[in-house]
Amino acid sequence: MADTEGNDQNPAVDQTPEEPSFSPQRLYLKDLSFETPKGTALFLRQWEPKIQQDLSTTSSKLGNDLFEVALRITITVKQEEDVLYLIEAEQGGIFKITGLSDQQLSQVLNTTCPNILFPYAREIIDSTVTKASFPPIMLPPVNFDSLFIAAVNKAKSDESAMAVQEENPVAH
Repeated sequence: MADTEGNDQNPAVDQTPEEPSFSPQRLYLKDLSFETPKGTALFLRQWEPKIQQDLSTTSSKLGNDLFEVALRITITVKQEEDVLYLIEAEQGGIFKITGLSDQQLSQVLNTTCPNILFPYAREIIDSTVTKASFPPIMLPPVNFDSLFIAAVNKAKSDESAMAVQEENPVAH
């Protein structure tokens, strides 16, 4: 017969760190908008468009280890001051992320997740633009790692500037 007295496991003592894991749960189109304010008039003239691209990401915690990340891309195409067309796509994803420190989690939410979402958003933008009979827009790759590092460095710089201002207030 086996001895079971020495097999008591104290859950408080047996706390091994959770292994890091990352798993996309769902990728989806959250929002899509396409506008041609000038209507058919823009097809009747020659144009040399100027293209402006804006990009942003948001993230939120949905529950235990589940996070939603949304990548929003806005493309505005202008001829001089006239907007020829505007397209905005927001690609969303739900990701299960475990076993990361707060700093690692922030980096994954701001770099890895948008890197996964970007090709889907780029494809929906290209598809919508060509279906509207405009030339395709080939969005270049985005280096989310360098954008994240730049944002972190700017935040640190802003904190340092605020600390210096607090130490040396300007008298008026």
